[in-house]
Parts: sequence; structure tokens; C-alpha cells
Amino acid sequence: MDFSPNQAAAAIWHGLRSDPLARVQLHRVAEATVLDFGVETHGSIRAGLQLAQACMGGLGRVSVVPCDRAAYGVANAVFVETDFPRLGCLGCQYAGWPVQSDDYFAMGSGPMRLLRGKEKMLIEQGLRDQGSDSACGILESDKLPSASAIETIAGDCGIAPKSLTVGVAPSTSIAGSIQIVARSVETAMHKLDDLEFDVRTVISATGSAPLPPPAGHGNTIAGIGRTNDAMLYGATVSLWVDCPDESIESILDKIPSSASADHGRPFAEIFAQYNHDFYAVDPSLFSPAVVSIENLRSGRTFTSGRTVTEILRESFGT
Repeated sequence: MDFSPNQAAAAIWHGLRSDPLARVQLHRVAEATVLDFGVETHGSIRAGLQLAQACMGGLGRVSVVPCDRAAYGVANAVFVETDFPRLGCLGCQYAGWPVQSDDYFAMGSGPMRLLRGKEKMLIEQGLRDQGSDSACGILESDKLPSASAIETIAGDCGIAPKSLTVGVAPSTSIAGSIQIVARSVETAMHKLDDLEFDVRTVISATGSAPLPPPAGHGNTIAGIGRTNDAMLYGATVSLWVDCPDESIESILDKIPSSASADHGRPFAEIFAQYNHDFYAVDPSLFSPAVVSIENLRSGRTFTSGRTVTEILRESFGT
């Protein structure tokens, strides 16, 4: 496929630089373009949708849709659809790059990861972007990147800082919440890969997860808790695959978040137990609440998992 996710993300964001309706602020840091989606601005739904779609390298569509308030405690959900879940979700959207310099840290995602190409998953899957000499990425942080962080990112991507564009949004912002909750399909794909399921057989996918209320400016831990709870206890994902039924049956009950021993408590509580270290949390927890797999080869549908609305309402304070 002659397609560059980095170029597609740049095209999505191009209009944001001069769009006052998006409430996105433009900064220059070490010659790189930095788009602030929620650090020094409130951001917007409009911007959040574009942030999420750019995070997928233009390989998915994201929308805000109605949610059952009586069940989930909120009125909105984030719906995502993609016909390229392996490249769009694993190759671009997965936050697999802990960006760290002497004075900055953020979880990095987006198609810039394809240019860096150092993650084991990207290497094993053969995922790369050979059609771009510029990079676009997302930083989950409540601070704008420092010059040293920009130089680190650009250096790892093999480009000049002036060829780098990053969007920054904390989990407590409107845009940041949307782009995190838009990861329902991504978490399912990552779990499948961990379970050694052949993700090349996943043809298309959709996912929906409730959009939590903002946790409050500066309350990062609560924001992380609410957005993760939306996924672990409220997300539902549908995958269309082409493979033998036996490949699905052997792992089906291991896919949803309920497969983890940590399942059943608000994520903020779980996170505190592990001293706020994502890498110490049981990896099997990070997946949707419910996963349905529709096999194009056999015509059968397989479903596992359950939503837990009482935890969502506790987490969301609704």
C-alpha cells in the first residue's frame, strides 16, 4: 500500500494551525511545530476528533456518539472504525514510546513511531513508514515538550526538528480524553498480539467506549483513572477476521479485561497499588470490557467479556 501515515496525519492537522474554532494553540519549540490541544487551552471536541484520527495515521474515523446515561452515567461515547487495524492501531495509535529526555517525560504515540521503528512489536510485524521525511506524533502530557525532548524525538525518527509536528494533550482535557478513549480497538489488537493471535487476519474493526467527564485541571491521576476505566469496564469492540475458528476459540476468554486478576476495581486504585507505574500493572488488564469476533471464513460470531457499569459510575462520579 503506497500510503504514508505520517503524511496523512500532517494533512489532518494542517488546517488546525489557523482554525480559531478548534481552540488549538500553535507553538514553536526547537524549530518543531507543537500543537497544544489542552495544556494551555481548553481545546475542543473538534480538535479531539482530529487528534485521535491523526494518532491513527488517517487510517480510522472517530466520532462522538450518544451513550446510555442511565447505564454508564455519561451522555457520550467515542466510536472508532478502521479497515486497517494492524497499521492504524498497532503501528500508529499504540502508546509504545516512552519519550524521555533530561527534563521531560510523556507517553508517545502516533505515526512517528513508524519512523523510529525501535519497538519490538513494530519490528516483528514489519510495520514502517517509508514514504515520509517528516513525522507526526502525540504526547500525553500536561506540559509542552522541552527543546531536549523535541531533539530526542527528531533524532530517534531520523529527521530534523523542523520536520516534526507533535500534538500535546493531558488526559484531563477534552481532546486528550477523546483520543485516549478512541483506543478501544487498539487495546483489543494489542491484546491479540500478546496472545500470539495472527493480527494480520483482522480485516476491519469498530469500537465504542463511554467518554468520561473531565477529572479537573491538573488532576492527572484521576484523568488517567477515568479514561482507563472507560476502556476496561465500558468499551465494546467488534473485529472482523479471516481465520480458522479454532484460532479464536483458543484465546477468546483471555482477550477482555476481565481475564486479569486486577479486574474489578477502579483503575486509579489499581494504579496506586503499583506506585503509578504503567509497566508494573498486569498487562492482561489493558483491553476492552467486551470483544466480539466475527469470522468471515465460517460465518460464526464469538463474544467474551462484560461491562461493569457500577465501577464506571463510581469512577466518573455520576
